[in-house]
Amino acid sequence: MNVDEKVKEIFQQVLDVKPEEIQPEAKLEDSLGVDSTEMVEISVGLKKACEVELADNELKKTHSFNEIVKILKSKAIV
Repeated sequence: MNVDEKVKEIFQQVLDVKPEEIQPEAKLEDSLGVDSTEMVEISVGLKKACEVELADNELKKTHSFNEIVKILKSKAIV
């Protein structure tokens, strides 16, 4: 499973959305209604699923699916 698929899977679990609802460039807050609590849940889920170290607030300033994928890819996960 690649990074994009892992992130989509976590989004689906935390936000209870369908894959087609996740638009790569759309702002998470606007398109999916992601709030700060859900972002924490997403971060925790990604840490576990991707086995990567993320600072507690590392994803706090991300605004889109693609930004999260970019951060994870920079951590060299596969």
